[in-house]
Amino acid sequence: MIPDGPHLHRLPIEPWHPALRPQRHSDAYLDRFVEAAMQVLERTGVRVLSDRAVAVFREHGAGYDAERQIVCLGEDLMRGALASAPRTFTLGSRDGTCDLNLASGDTYMTADGCGTEVIDWRTGVRRGSTKVDLSDATRLLDYVSSIAYWWPTISAGDCGRTAQLHELDAGWNNTVKHLQGMVQGQRDAYYAVEMATVISGGAAELRRRPPLSDLTFAVSPLIIDRDGADAALVFAEAGVPVVLGSAASGGTTAPATAAGAMVQSLAEVLALVVLVQLAHPGAPVFGYPIPGSADPRTGQLGLSLDGRDPALSVDLVHHLGLPSQHGVGGGSGTELPGTWAEAAQGGSSLTMAAWSGSELTVGLGLTNDGMLWSAEDLILDDQLYHEARYTVMDVAVDDEELALDVIDAVGPGGHFLGHAHTRKHMRENFVRGLAGEPCASGGRCDPVEVARQRARDILEHYEPEPLEEAQAAGLRRILAAADAELKS
Repeated sequence: MIPDGPHLHRLPIEPWHPALRPQRHSDAYLDRFVEAAMQVLERTGVRVLSDRAVAVFREHGAGYDAERQIVCLGEDLMRGALASAPRTFTLGSRDGTCDLNLASGDTYMTADGCGTEVIDWRTGVRRGSTKVDLSDATRLLDYVSSIAYWWPTISAGDCGRTAQLHELDAGWNNTVKHLQGMVQGQRDAYYAVEMATVISGGAAELRRRPPLSDLTFAVSPLIIDRDGADAALVFAEAGVPVVLGSAASGGTTAPATAAGAMVQSLAEVLALVVLVQLAHPGAPVFGYPIPGSADPRTGQLGLSLDGRDPALSVDLVHHLGLPSQHGVGGGSGTELPGTWAEAAQGGSSLTMAAWSGSELTVGLGLTNDGMLWSAEDLILDDQLYHEARYTVMDVAVDDEELALDVIDAVGPGGHFLGHAHTRKHMRENFVRGLAGEPCASGGRCDPVEVARQRARDILEHYEPEPLEEAQAAGLRRILAAADAELKS
């Protein structure tokens, strides 16, 4: 949570750690989806637009129709590739203080991404996002305890062709936490790996404790595009973890039924996982199928009242033997922060996600369908995150917490306020939320105004640990080379 007033020290990461992890789906139920997804890849196939990816598939015996650019995968090939993927590994951080152990049972959260507009925290003006805005947003992400790793929550819209590399630069210069980029394309990926190597101090350390992972999605329906595939292969070769996702939309780019959309989304993720494992067995990957539903009135991805079983994608990825990344709707469908709709949508989806068991989860800090960033919205979402965190936590039952001696000492009709045990625990037992902030004039303050002022306090007073000058200089050199090559 965000303490009162300005503080100069980054808050420790507070991940979700549910007290219980009930099994929601039987193996037989999950097998139906996996078998169906494999049938899609074996019978229908996937169009592959990367020559490098086609060569990998063909080298391992996959069927290929060159005229239609369709690759078909046999079940044995798919299961053999899946068997080589690691179930857990560690995501490194810039200085080692915020490493994420995927075997811990924790769920680590990041912001939503990649927005294109901001409400300027200094002036209140709404405008397009820049690299400076991302640097500011990253300082806030570095500070709050809900954020365990970094996404480019807003784009470096003023950096043109090499924006995704400049976004990594803004990340590493303003947070020590793990970065998950959205770099696409072979040459861009090589530059990103070079940047990560500078941060790690060498290729071996990059592979051992990678401070960078990358996100790439299939193109629905059933297309592996060139830039996504080529980037994934570059990262996997270097030992940089890759999140492989699909956001098929039921009714437009996937079947209109929930099961059909999930099958196709899972098939697209599976095709990418198989590609990476065939090329580089044992490369660290995540699965990230997040099918949605199209609004029949607009054809756009809609906000359906039926948000049934959002943890199904997590269970399916785990059933494949992979770690999961999962997405939640942290109020992103609302136009502006601080509305009833944002809290209703964000609170329920975050609570469900807290029980899901996914290793990574995304979704804080953007509104207007994930396009608009404001500093206060991250603070509001941070509170929703912690409400969900407390919901799934258990109550400690040691002697100090059970307090039997205290109850005995105070006795019937007594009062606990004066007891030393109360003075020791009362402040930690009561967690004040944004809605409970008292005003000097009486009553309670507007939570949105409280969030806006807290965000301003952090941005005005908090400075993250700077990069070492050699690291910063190395990033500048790499960016200059990338700008010269890729912008020409």
